[in-house]
Amino acid sequence: MYGIFLDILHRIKQYASRLGESKLLLILAIIVGLGSGFAAVFLKQMIHFFQWILTGWFNTPADSFLYLIYPGLGMLMALLFVKYVIKDNIGHGVTKVLLAVSKNESKIKSHNMWSSLVASSATIGFGGSVGAEAPIVYTGAAIGSNVARFMGLSYKNMTILLGCGAAGAVAGIFKAPLAGVLFTLEILLFNMSMTSILPFVISAMTATTVSYLFLGETVAFPNTITKFAIGNFPYYVLFGIICGFGSLYFTRMTLHLEDKIKSILNPYRRWAISAVSLGIFIFIFPPLYGEGYDVLTNLLNNHPAEAVGTSFFEKLIIKPWIVPLFFFAVFLFKVFSMSFTNAGGGVGGTFGPTLFMGGILGFVVSRTLNLSGLVDLPETNFVLVGMAGLMSGVMQAPMTAIFLIAEITGGYSLLMPLIITSAVSFATIRLFEPYSIYTKRIAKEGALLTHDSDQAVLTLLKTDDLIETDFSKVGLEFSLRELVQVIAHSKRNLYPVVDDKNVVQGILQLDDVREVMFDTSKYDSTYVYTYMKQAPDFVYHGESMESVMNKFEYTGAWNLPVVEEDMTYLGFVSKSKIFSAYREQLQQVSHD
Repeated sequence: MYGIFLDILHRIKQYASRLGESKLLLILAIIVGLGSGFAAVFLKQMIHFFQWILTGWFNTPADSFLYLIYPGLGMLMALLFVKYVIKDNIGHGVTKVLLAVSKNESKIKSHNMWSSLVASSATIGFGGSVGAEAPIVYTGAAIGSNVARFMGLSYKNMTILLGCGAAGAVAGIFKAPLAGVLFTLEILLFNMSMTSILPFVISAMTATTVSYLFLGETVAFPNTITKFAIGNFPYYVLFGIICGFGSLYFTRMTLHLEDKIKSILNPYRRWAISAVSLGIFIFIFPPLYGEGYDVLTNLLNNHPAEAVGTSFFEKLIIKPWIVPLFFFAVFLFKVFSMSFTNAGGGVGGTFGPTLFMGGILGFVVSRTLNLSGLVDLPETNFVLVGMAGLMSGVMQAPMTAIFLIAEITGGYSLLMPLIITSAVSFATIRLFEPYSIYTKRIAKEGALLTHDSDQAVLTLLKTDDLIETDFSKVGLEFSLRELVQVIAHSKRNLYPVVDDKNVVQGILQLDDVREVMFDTSKYDSTYVYTYMKQAPDFVYHGESMESVMNKFEYTGAWNLPVVEEDMTYLGFVSKSKIFSAYREQLQQVSHD
């Protein structure tokens, strides 16, 4: 399959100049969509295959003892694969894609086109309590990035194809093309102009077609929902607030737990502690095994007893009030099991767990209210709406949440409560958290594209692209005579002073020597080091543009020298050139 794709790309590359940029992008969007679609199908099938082999024969509570072993074994396989084969960090795929766009010119390593598939198949297939969506997004984005790099495309077009891969990945794994496009625009590339949407749509539709051909035409989550009743409007508003606070719990607890677990530096000790903890959690609460989508399907069809799974606590759970308490515990501990999986060496994402926890929360809230005797709410509807509510809050992407859940469940009849709950959940968490779970860790570094156009433009600008190298260097021990000769042939009035190893020692401005440069009596008795001064600050190779602008702000300088970490001279960056590049980039972001 890889050879076929490569041959097609070679042929397209031969005719690229004849096709034109816009047509070429559309053709490549189809190629990327095909690759993402096949990757999504492969990942889903591998996960289901492992789970069928390992747990498909479970019949009695005694079988659940294997839950103590399976997840840790899958995590160990992923850990060894990543540590000794890939030798790269491939966890938290969506965050990695965001970083690639903002810091690495949308370039993603070629191994990411398959490595996340292998590691997450083992992790989730053996029961790791994470989702497959982040790994497949990383895979799709890597396919798009590497196709663009192979074709020699610009940063902008590479970013578009990266987005095509992500859109195709989400569309392919859920058979939801609209959600794939919205996910890319709302979470990954939210400053992309509307004229760039067509390639995303083509890629998403192509991937969805591949998924339909191999996985069938049924929706991802069959259900028995009922029509929206306007009398339940207040309960959906209340539920939206609950989802907002649930999202806050999800985001903060996940980041806190992962940081705590990763503070254990020895990877094998960290794996052992995580594997034992995860196994115990799943043994007590079987719904925590794997993605948990079978649990959601049972709840969406009003089968909570089947959703409990094979457990030693089956007889206890049949008591009415124990049921919502059990699933509320599942909701709380899903964050723990997910964090143990990711931090302990497994490879998976938080996308799937948001759907799982949202559905569980919807069941708990509706079942609790129903048991109170005060109201009769449709529990399956609240399960479905909860999936969108928590996703909207955790990812801070209400449009993606609304239409993803509508597409993967066929629940368009519940569009009104989906909108209500998602919007209220989003508004609630925004009171406490300005960033999504994907962006919280990296936003403070200035490495993240944001909805703020000014910040987005600064992030898109690359310091290394703005380095000016036409400044004439002078030696530290140059005499005034030698300096005057350099000045005579220079078009600049600023000179970097370097030693014999090209290490910056200072700077010299024309004004510093203007009064003595015509005094020939000093030509051979005074030297550059007499007149030079220290640079107000230095810009380092690869430094973020936001940091560079801060240095210009507090120094008041118009030019700053650019150096390597060892102070080797590279050139200068000027405030005027940054402003010019800023204006050009702002026009592209706003009007392209």
